[in-house]
Order: sequence, then C-alpha cells, then structure tokens
Amino acid sequence: MNPSKLSISTVLIAFCAFAFIEVANSNPTMDLFGGYEIVSVCMTNCAQCKRMYGTFFDGQVCAEACLEFKGKIIPDCEDIGSIAGFLNRAELKKYA
Repeated sequence: MNPSKLSISTVLIAFCAFAFIEVANSNPTMDLFGGYEIVSVCMTNCAQCKRMYGTFFDGQVCAEACLEFKGKIIPDCEDIGSIAGFLNRAELKKYA
C-alpha cells in the first residue's frame, strides 16, 4: 500500500473515531440511562403517594404524566402543589 494512502486512511479512521466519541458525549444533561432513571423516580413517588393517600390520589394519572413528560414533574407527597393535579376530587367531596 502506498504510504500516502496509508496516512490518509489513518487520518480518516482517527477522524471517524473522534466524531463518534463526540456524538456519544453530545448530551451531558441526560443521565446514563437516557432519562429512564428520572421517570423511575417519578413513578416511585406516584406509588408512594398512592399508598399514603389511597383513593384520594389517582396513581394512574400520575404515572401517565411521568411517562408523558419524561419525569420532568416529580410529585412530592408532602407538597400539595406538586400533587394537586392527581387528587381525586370526587373522593374529596365525599368527606368535605
């Protein structure tokens, strides 16, 4: 093989490797699993709120919101503002 072709091939391979590494590291804000860990935390919090509030909390709607918004909203069972949209108003009215 011609030395100039060998050097061009080496440079091309190095460039491709560098480009691949840059693409792999291009999104440092996402966690290792591509956001699945955040969704898991959201789902876990929905389940915890469901256990705490029972029929007053709509866990299904909470879980669907976790998936739809990719975990960007994390329900906190002790913060009424973060779970207000998931409270079952029909059940609350029974006891009001």
